[in-house]
Amino acid sequence: MNPQPQAGAKAPTFDLPVSGGDYTDGCRVKLADLKGQSVVLYFYPKDDTPGCTVQACALRDGWAEISAKAKVFGVSIDSITSHEKFIKKHQLPFPIISDEERSLVAAYGVWVEKSMYGKTYMGTERTTFIITHDGCIKAVLARVKPEEHLSQILALL
Repeated sequence: MNPQPQAGAKAPTFDLPVSGGDYTDGCRVKLADLKGQSVVLYFYPKDDTPGCTVQACALRDGWAEISAKAKVFGVSIDSITSHEKFIKKHQLPFPIISDEERSLVAAYGVWVEKSMYGKTYMGTERTTFIITHDGCIKAVLARVKPEEHLSQILALL
């Protein structure tokens, strides 16, 4: 498990498959391509689960305000096919990055040991990184509560 990069550090780079928003089938997104823009990279555990749906739909509902301030990308280890279904079902206006190889969750230190009902397992910790126009991390929102996510992001942008 890698440590999470902190505010002021250079954001770990990536080049991964993405779907939704302005990205069509077969697209990839690179952090380098987003230089000059503020970026919200929000990691969540799994498509179409209760908390993740609340979080995604809050971003959808606040889209006019948040999209005027930053590029927003969801990130999970689910497949592009899963992301496309999630986007379509909930009419999400932003793209979602597929990290099936778990390289991005590892680089950002959000692939962690979790426990539920006494069992431990590895999974994605719900965490958001706000990245500045020059590729540095401005803020880290760890263990985000889905209902509070949008207001926290807007306060930092």
